[in-house]
Amino acid sequence: MKEEFMRRAIALSVDNVKNGGGPFGAVIVKDNEIIATGVNRVTASCDPTAHAEVSAIRNASAKLGTFNLSGCEIYTSCEPCPMCLGAIYWARLDKIYYANTKEDAKDIAFDDSFIYEEIALKPSDRKLPSESLLRNEAIKAFQAWASKDDKVSY
Repeated sequence: MKEEFMRRAIALSVDNVKNGGGPFGAVIVKDNEIIATGVNRVTASCDPTAHAEVSAIRNASAKLGTFNLSGCEIYTSCEPCPMCLGAIYWARLDKIYYANTKEDAKDIAFDDSFIYEEIALKPSDRKLPSESLLRNEAIKAFQAWASKDDKVSY
C-alpha cells in the first residue's frame, strides 16, 4: 500500500505541473485510506504557504474536524521544506514518507538550505532583520492563557 500512496502523491505532482503549479504533491492516509490530498499552488493562489503538505494538512484537518492528525501518515513527492516539516510536526502526523530529496529540489532551484541555516542562528544574526517589541504588553495574553482553566491544549 505504501507504494500506491506514494505513486498517488507523485501523480499529483506531475499533474500539478501540467496545471500550472509546482512539482509537489502530498496525500494524507488514515487506516490505509487516503483522506486528503494537496498540491503546490503557491503561484496560482498567490499564497506562499500553499505547499502540497500544508494544503493536504488543511484538507485532512477540515475533513476530520481536528487539528490533531495523530493516527495519520503523510506521503509527499519531496522531502518537506522547513515550513512543511514544522506543520507536519504541529499536526502530529505519525510518519513522513517522501520520494525526491531536498537535494533533488535544490537541483531545480527549490533550495531551502538557507532557511535551515537561518533557523540555527540567533534572531539578531539572521539575514532577515528582526527585533522584539512590547514584550511586557504582549506577555499578558500568555499569562491569560496560562491561567485559563478551559483551554484546549495543542
